[in-house]
Amino acid sequence: MKQEYDFSKGVRGKYFKRYQAGSNIVILDPEIAAVFKDSESVNDALRSLIKAAGHNKTLLRTRKARRRA
Repeated sequence: MKQEYDFSKGVRGKYFKRYQAGSNIVILDPEIAAVFKDSESVNDALRSLIKAAGHNKTLLRTRKARRRA
């Protein structure tokens, strides 16, 4: 860490519970991550795969609800 960084007023774990409740972290292999520029492109690819597998009713309902929010 650089010496000019000042964490003296930082609060450890301030957002931990909120982050833990609302996130789902997935680690991609490097060759997979190289193909996708951001999380939106990964999500779009996964939605296409889910749709192709025939599991799209729940997915579409959830996605529409999320867009309204």
